[in-house]
Amino acid sequence: MLNLIKNDSWLAPYADAIDGRHKHAMDKAAELSGSETLADFAQGYRYFGLHKTSEGWVFREWAPNATDVFLIGDFSNWQENDMFRLNRIGNNGVWQVVMPDNAVKNGQFYKMRVFWQGGKGDRIPAWCTRVVQDPVTKIFSAQVWDEPEYDFKVQNFVPERSPLLIYESHVGMAQEYEGVGSYVEFEERILPRIKKAGYNCVQIMAIQEHPYYGSFGYHVSSFFAPSSRFGTPAELKHMIDTAHAMGVAVIMDIVHSHAVKNTDEGLGLLCGDPYQYFMKGGRHEHNAWGSLCFDYGKNQVLHFLLSNCRYWLEEFKFDGFRFDGVTSMLYYSHGLNENFTSYSDYFNGHQDDDAICYLTLANMLIHQVNPNAITIAEEVSGMPGLAAPVADGGYGFDYRMAMNIPDYWIKIIKEKKDEEWSPAGIWWELTNHRSDEKTISYAESHDQALVGDKTISFRLMDSDMYWHFKKDCVNFTVERGIALHKMIRLATLGTINGGYLNFMGNEFGHPEWIDFPRQENGWSHKYARRQWSLVDNRDLCYHWLADFDAAMIRIVTSQKDFVQTPVQEIWKHDNDQILAFMRGDLLFVLNFNPVKSFTEYGIVVPKGSYSVVLDSDSASFGGQDRNDDSIVHYTDSYGFPDKSNQGRLFLYIPARTAFIFRMHRFCRS
Repeated sequence: MLNLIKNDSWLAPYADAIDGRHKHAMDKAAELSGSETLADFAQGYRYFGLHKTSEGWVFREWAPNATDVFLIGDFSNWQENDMFRLNRIGNNGVWQVVMPDNAVKNGQFYKMRVFWQGGKGDRIPAWCTRVVQDPVTKIFSAQVWDEPEYDFKVQNFVPERSPLLIYESHVGMAQEYEGVGSYVEFEERILPRIKKAGYNCVQIMAIQEHPYYGSFGYHVSSFFAPSSRFGTPAELKHMIDTAHAMGVAVIMDIVHSHAVKNTDEGLGLLCGDPYQYFMKGGRHEHNAWGSLCFDYGKNQVLHFLLSNCRYWLEEFKFDGFRFDGVTSMLYYSHGLNENFTSYSDYFNGHQDDDAICYLTLANMLIHQVNPNAITIAEEVSGMPGLAAPVADGGYGFDYRMAMNIPDYWIKIIKEKKDEEWSPAGIWWELTNHRSDEKTISYAESHDQALVGDKTISFRLMDSDMYWHFKKDCVNFTVERGIALHKMIRLATLGTINGGYLNFMGNEFGHPEWIDFPRQENGWSHKYARRQWSLVDNRDLCYHWLADFDAAMIRIVTSQKDFVQTPVQEIWKHDNDQILAFMRGDLLFVLNFNPVKSFTEYGIVVPKGSYSVVLDSDSASFGGQDRNDDSIVHYTDSYGFPDKSNQGRLFLYIPARTAFIFRMHRFCRS
């Protein structure tokens, strides 16, 4: 019996399905790798595409439906030329051309001209590693890229995971000016901020080339090409190398759940067959996203996607991936209009076993290539086993996103009065996860800030952020918003069982929403940037939130093996709105009550003395300094047995305030 089932007896009725999925993945791995490994299999990027070799330039493409293929470009005046005509090799749909050293030059632009029965088209090769958009015509083309190989200064980087603290970022919108930021600017201006704030991992969005900037990078056209709108491949590599030198891991937001529909730039009609890479029939197109759905049942598609994983790990030294849209991959319905209320909903025949197989293989491959790599699933349905080891019958992700948490915070902010906030409900949402899976907790990511929605800070304070965020004109709305913003983040971070994520700028309550340039806003970059000058201005309130963020991270990481240390519930009381829990020697106490401060509030804790190490009400974080944080608190053993390790701690807990206390155990004589 697989450990996944042993660890959760409620899965026993579905043992056959779980065993079947596991066997499917193992059989497919053996079929693909033969006597070698998946990592050996996943090297397509070294074979396909344009390469300079000892024989000259070699170009290969998988185009099974093509009847004729030419390379066209600057080197051929964009005309067909027999020197650049591909030939079929074998009978598996692969085409190849070998050209002299001087046939093409670095920097030249090119495409494939593909002919098929009844049609033709100019296409960007599927495996190309450099794609550039003409600033005038807006047309995308592949580009010959023959730069010297980048010499990474940091080798064999190992990410810190206790805890994993992720700073989710978008290179293009990371700058303050109204435009598109670059890899170089991100390295020089943003990485130092991330390091100073205490985060040990940066998650980069929108790396894979995408024709529409406003898609946030989620409608990918060229899967092996880092977006040229941010700079060159070498500049991306240098940025990652610099992050590693700082001790910061870099993971990539990878999109294998779907692909852009565009035929000129994408894979949708590469050689006249719309189903070459994608599903047939009603599953061809994602009905909510307007994109194309990969056919994970084809070995050639598995080769393409698995090779893509290895490419980013080896060529750029990414430390892993956050897989986007995993829910969409798992279900024939993409998880839409489904109610996941019982285990039967995960084993009712609505699941795509080929996609499950691919995800399992991807995790196997990634950890073969780099045993220290990080994989995270963005998945909302709660599929059991997603972040359990493959050997146990799981799908092999290291973490899953705790997507219920930001939804919960937004829900209670929108729907509940402050006096209705329930510590019991908060505790349930923050700690409700499978015991055999690690999660990434977060109060908000980029999703909560996209146009049509609001960040937590903007929901709490809205337009008052424009008029009352100077320190000398703070009003009640801003005071409340700042207090709750700190408490929400501290409760979320304090209860993690794997990692914590923050989208750039949310740590200081970045105002407004994210809206990328599009026709409806006059192609404006006004809301597709980060206003760092706000947090740098010490006359404004933003730095209070940022300083608190850095302080809570510093304290949490000071607890050895924080993630491995169990979260121990101490007290939750809905009437008082008090929540308390411990993590090793750290005691977290939060008073969500909007009006009531409590004196001599007693909670039962391990015997010892307790000193304040973080007070959200401190004036240094925009609070009212209502507590004397210099006082050392001692437990009272009255009423407890002599040999008991427990005592009662009596505290003053102001309204809308959160504390972290550090416990110092009594020495036994």
